[in-house]
Amino acid sequence: MREKAIITIVVQRKDGSSIIDAAAASGVQGATYFYARGTGVRQRLGLLGRLIDAEKHVVLLAVPADKAEEILHNIISATGLSKPGEIFAFIQPASFVYGALDN
Repeated sequence: MREKAIITIVVQRKDGSSIIDAAAASGVQGATYFYARGTGVRQRLGLLGRLIDAEKHVVLLAVPADKAEEILHNIISATGLSKPGEIFAFIQPASFVYGALDN
């Protein structure tokens, strides 16, 4: 079984579907997502921060570790989401993933 990594992507709720679509186009077999509320950049921007929705869409992707950065870059490129407040993403190594397809 190939080493896996977990890509976690947090976006405004309205952008969640585009992240999942871009992940699928990048070859990701599936996604787990949920809704959340966030703080951070929104508060530091003052009046401009009111334009950033506090409702978030959190997407988790289990991917081959050697392709994780490429997949994340593809998702960001495909969605055009790259500014603070639009997207927050990170990659974590997964020491054991059970039930995922070995893609």
